[in-house]
Amino acid sequence: MTCATMNLVLPFPGFRIPFFRPAELRIDVDPSAKGRGESLEALYERIHSQGDALHDLPGFSLRDPRLKAHIREADGEFYAYVEDLERHCLAGCTVFNRLVEVDRQADRHLRSPHSRYLAQYQRRGIATSVYEWALSRGICLMTGARQSAGAHALWRSLAQRYESGFADLRNRKLTYLGREIGAWDLNRLETRMFLLGRETSLAQFGAAVGMLYTPR
Repeated sequence: MTCATMNLVLPFPGFRIPFFRPAELRIDVDPSAKGRGESLEALYERIHSQGDALHDLPGFSLRDPRLKAHIREADGEFYAYVEDLERHCLAGCTVFNRLVEVDRQADRHLRSPHSRYLAQYQRRGIATSVYEWALSRGICLMTGARQSAGAHALWRSLAQRYESGFADLRNRKLTYLGREIGAWDLNRLETRMFLLGRETSLAQFGAAVGMLYTPR
């Protein structure tokens, strides 16, 4: 993958994301570190290899001083690689993907996070800290079609500090469902939860992504 620099336009004029180099269970946090993309070992080696596109990435420290996140942006998607500085390995990573299900208008403002962390690093608030990094920079997040119980709890926790809501996604358009919904709506695959980036209002978000409003 190339590491092309790109700014995403957010719901309010003049603000741009700065470049920092369930029914069935519905899963945006993958408990396995296997099966998708490069191994964590290979990614760690690239991060520490002079001349590699992943070397010398900008980053930030987590609550645990032994952990550091390295941030990469490529083709409008963000990657957070979390390194254990003491054990000299990657604990896991979070990718803020573009949503292929939405139209071009909404694609400019939304990203869907998917995480994979080794078992020994789970339940330590790492994914929460990485999501907060994105939200604090104005990035608006939306769940994928499936979300585990643990991931839903993480989103609910973040919703106590960030503006949130639910939308129906079909035919590439979003229709607002409200800040709270019933179990039937929650379990539908078309239902998505969203979290709004810092200083983004619901009205600004709705206008930016072309979200529809219907009487409930």
